[in-house]
Amino acid sequence: MNELVLVTGGSGFVGQYAIGELLRQGYRVRATLRSRSKESEVRTTLKNVGLVETSPLEFVEANLLDDAGWNEAAAGAAYVLHIASPFPGGPAKLEDLLVPARDGTLRVLRAAKSAGVRRVVVTSSFAAVGYGGAALNRPYTESDWTDGDNAALSAYIRSKALAERAAWDWHKTNAGKMELTVVNPVGIFGPALGSDYSASLGLIGGLLAGKIPISTKQEFGVVDVRDLVSLQVLLMTKPEAANRRFLAVGPETWTLKKVGRLLKDQLGSDASRAVPRELPNWLARLIARFSPKLGINTTELGRPKRISNAAARALGWTPRPGNETLVDTARSLVGLQH
Repeated sequence: MNELVLVTGGSGFVGQYAIGELLRQGYRVRATLRSRSKESEVRTTLKNVGLVETSPLEFVEANLLDDAGWNEAAAGAAYVLHIASPFPGGPAKLEDLLVPARDGTLRVLRAAKSAGVRRVVVTSSFAAVGYGGAALNRPYTESDWTDGDNAALSAYIRSKALAERAAWDWHKTNAGKMELTVVNPVGIFGPALGSDYSASLGLIGGLLAGKIPISTKQEFGVVDVRDLVSLQVLLMTKPEAANRRFLAVGPETWTLKKVGRLLKDQLGSDASRAVPRELPNWLARLIARFSPKLGINTTELGRPKRISNAAARALGWTPRPGNETLVDTARSLVGLQH
């Protein structure tokens, strides 16, 4: 191996796990950070959790909103894992999310082509696949697309669909021999690497703390971050993965109430307040109408979220059960409190 892989978003939850997986498999890694001031923190986190020996790892500064640094970041790389992407901490405007997601991805693709990169693996989202259309009587697959022009959808969901479309459009006319592969994960969970963790882990933390007393019946998929990064690395080199999309999802779907019951059963007193009261769909719609700031996504109520992972499994990928992932996530968060 010993080939160089560029990882964008090296300080993020998925990015740090990706760095660890690549180094374990013998690759050299260069990771981007918005600020080099994060480098020491990332190296310490990786070392403390025993993920990697950090010596074959270098960092460069690059921002999705600026051209500076991207050509240098991609120089000499055989592959790129483009993971960096904005995620809102609260309500956000479409342009605030779309500009870094779309323009940042195009910056990475252009730099990768100039550097002679063989393949770029872009981490998009199930948000670009399964929202806003007619309810399906079959599982969602890679052939499905969210309509990014649907104003009824959240800015985040629309930004993921529009950004991925832009990447495929660019690749069709500009990429030459460079290959593009996209992975579309559902909700990403797994053991926290430190106290600065992702929004999905914050959801589990909120359940454990009793901060989510009520919930809707909305279903969502779960994928373990450890399984996601193993798929990302697999997609880098598999010939049959070139120029395709792949859904990253575990074997079943969940609701917050179902997650809460699992955690209470497995963690006992540490999750005694984890089971929210579940609103009937009619009441959730009524509340959303009069309290829009709560952010209830009424378009998804009553819509089963069956999602196929057959394409990824055909490559030899096997995700772990969601209950294992969710319990590992919760235990890691409880451990941070002690």
